[in-house]
Amino acid sequence: MVKSILPSEIAVWLTDLMTTYGPSTARSAFLVLNGCLELAAADELIKRNPGQSKVVKKPPRRFSQVVAWADETVEQIIAAHPERYRLIPTIGSAAGLRQGELFGLALEDFDFDEGVIRVRRQIKRLGQEWIYALPKNDKERIVPMSPRLAELVKEHIKTFGTTNITLPWEQVDGELRTHALLFTWGDDRALRADLYNLLVWKPAIVAAGVIPPPAKDKRGRKHYQADYTAGMHALRHYFASITLADGVNIKELSEYLGHYDPGFTLQMYTHMLPSSHDRARQAVDRRLERLGLRLTEQRRSRPEIVAGYEEPELGPELV
Repeated sequence: MVKSILPSEIAVWLTDLMTTYGPSTARSAFLVLNGCLELAAADELIKRNPGQSKVVKKPPRRFSQVVAWADETVEQIIAAHPERYRLIPTIGSAAGLRQGELFGLALEDFDFDEGVIRVRRQIKRLGQEWIYALPKNDKERIVPMSPRLAELVKEHIKTFGTTNITLPWEQVDGELRTHALLFTWGDDRALRADLYNLLVWKPAIVAAGVIPPPAKDKRGRKHYQADYTAGMHALRHYFASITLADGVNIKELSEYLGHYDPGFTLQMYTHMLPSSHDRARQAVDRRLERLGLRLTEQRRSRPEIVAGYEEPELGPELV
């Protein structure tokens, strides 16, 4: 079957995907297909990867302009959370962690002496089961923890403690690992994204006015009108906006967010970078001020230079 795949067929398939589902879905599907074809070429099942043909145009990565929530919105969302879970959006907005990484935070991940959070795992769904796994892009990272955030973490641990949760690592049948998690359900089970979103997150963003109240169907089930822009990922955008505004550079932000490439971070958040105009004006003014002070000091220490100054005469060739 792999041998029969033609570059023209891939091109038509991608066009159909982009028309029906958009460039993001088409790009993801192409990456999966291309990976399979690369393996087939490596195993010499095919001579070359048809996905790399010139006639196949890889779907572009397009970014809709990210809009960061206002401080008041984030404050209202945090306040609308039950006290037991209030630290989750707090860390999300103050450290930029992903949802699964927040659920996987354990006591050992907080270094209060160094003032950092070590992001080493996430809780994610694999089939019908939930497992521990490395953060996205299989990349651990270190994120700065502000003194105020550190205080809030300590207060949370003092009030609610931690819960030892055992889950398999990376695979459903993987090595069992136990971590003292900060956030669990009241019955000492690990948080699951689907239930958390339904029971905690969406009611909180309704209270904050981000989305309207849910409608109920005939069976009394709630249905929320929420799209991807109203998910917990928005807290990462908020973190990016406040750190960029205070001078954190793109490379540092990329490391804090766990992006695979600073170029990706730049494309996503370039519109949030503060204007360089004011910084340039201030830099020039500081330099001119220093130069002015030096000239003033020279006039005071060597007045003869000023007193003996004569206007230069212009020669005929310069008139």
